[in-house]
Amino acid sequence: MQKNTHPGAKRSERVSDAIHRELAELLRSEVRDPRLREMTLTQVEVTPDLSHAKIFLSHVTGHAVWPHAERALAKASGYLRSQLAGKLNTYSVPQLHFEYDNSLAQGMNVSALIDRAIDEDRQHPRE
Repeated sequence: MQKNTHPGAKRSERVSDAIHRELAELLRSEVRDPRLREMTLTQVEVTPDLSHAKIFLSHVTGHAVWPHAERALAKASGYLRSQLAGKLNTYSVPQLHFEYDNSLAQGMNVSALIDRAIDEDRQHPRE
């Protein structure tokens, strides 16, 4: 990810990091909804004015669980924001927008392709 050079970029990066840390902990320890089990928070992007935060999540089984998780996140959004309000050192808490991050699944696919290529290479010894 390319670093933002906007004057408020350092602040938005600090807030992004804090939201990432706190929200990951909240999802792990506070949220009991089974639809959110095993979701992994991968990245947080906060706008320079700190009004909105994109929260990227992934799941090892892929995108199929996302519609259920997205509904659970929408339901828990108010609770998560109120919990973040007590943990962040900001005037207000950004609106949370949740998106699925398929980079984990893509990485697993690439890894599987590499493993298969290595196995095929071993089956054809070089002369």
